[in-house]
Amino acid sequence: MIRLFALTALTMVAFAANSVLNRWALLDGATGPAAFQAIRVFSGALCLGVLLSMRHGLPKLTGRTRALGTLSLLAYMVGFSFAYVALDAGVGALILFGGVQITMFAGALISGERPTTARWLGAAIALAGLGWLLWPGAVGAPPLFASLLMGIAAIGWGVYSLIGRGVSDPLAETGANFICAAPLALLVWILIPDEISSQGMLIAVLSGAGTSGLGYALWYSVLPKLDAAVAAIAQLTVPVIAVIGGILLLNEDATPRLIAACLVVLGGVAFGVIAGQRKSGSKAS
Repeated sequence: MIRLFALTALTMVAFAANSVLNRWALLDGATGPAAFQAIRVFSGALCLGVLLSMRHGLPKLTGRTRALGTLSLLAYMVGFSFAYVALDAGVGALILFGGVQITMFAGALISGERPTTARWLGAAIALAGLGWLLWPGAVGAPPLFASLLMGIAAIGWGVYSLIGRGVSDPLAETGANFICAAPLALLVWILIPDEISSQGMLIAVLSGAGTSGLGYALWYSVLPKLDAAVAAIAQLTVPVIAVIGGILLLNEDATPRLIAACLVVLGGVAFGVIAGQRKSGSKAS
């Protein structure tokens, strides 16, 4: 249990790092979102492809599940990168993983899982914090179009995470999805051409090969051990980590509204996971 917790926590840090790195790369305007997402996906594909070729070769790159995994990964990558043109790192992560929770809870219900009342309540508390942050017309509310793009990314990542719960070889599945998504990501860059600086290139490679490629392989390795509700709720810790990273590394503003929203989200996470586990344990006994 301690090992699972540590691996899950490490994965959440990697997810938060992606938000900070993406925002950092686009901050000075010298790097565009289409270029960044293309280099990020290509770097992840190259890194994972090399690792797989050293192990036992490349996995199957065709089939319905592969197509769904590829498209959901691409939707996440493209929406994520374009949204961060206008969103701060922490705000974007909060929108992303709030949407992920909705997607994964819906997937859990469709697959027949029945989250406990405590987990539903924890999710509701967390989403209330998200809704407070995004309330239309409120002072400090993020840009609507960028928020919608991050919503698309959230659906993509939620579907991608649900697919990952059934994989038997996390590294192979992650590598195959990145390899299949790479030419599509490059096509997006061709259709929406923009520039990339040397710094943006380095950040994209770090994000693609490290916190994305290897981070997502790690996520796929822990997903089968978590039910969909716990996986969804755990990911809501990412915005809090991203907010801290944005403040420390990017000099982003820690507004009272953002801090309060993060506290509400984190409170919902804690209640949903801890109370939900206790409820499940009492039923088992």
